[in-house]
Amino acid sequence: MKDTLSLILAGKIDQSWFRKDGQGPIFLLNVTSVEEAHALLEKLPLGQAKLMEFDLIPVGPLAPLRLLLTDKPNQKNRQVPVRE
Repeated sequence: MKDTLSLILAGKIDQSWFRKDGQGPIFLLNVTSVEEAHALLEKLPLGQAKLMEFDLIPVGPLAPLRLLLTDKPNQKNRQVPVRE
């Protein structure tokens, strides 16, 4: 737990969750590559003792959200009526 807390305080573990099926934790890591995530997890005591298995899944922001920030050509200066 101490090593995990160190990663949280260093900003490497952004969020942690526990699986309801009892299969262990889920860490949302703040890293730039799967290789970096693997290296961090392998340094934990359970990783060094080969007592931990993990799946590494790269994630990122929802791409469609970016569409909300761009103006569509035909709606650029559109006025929205206000009811009083």
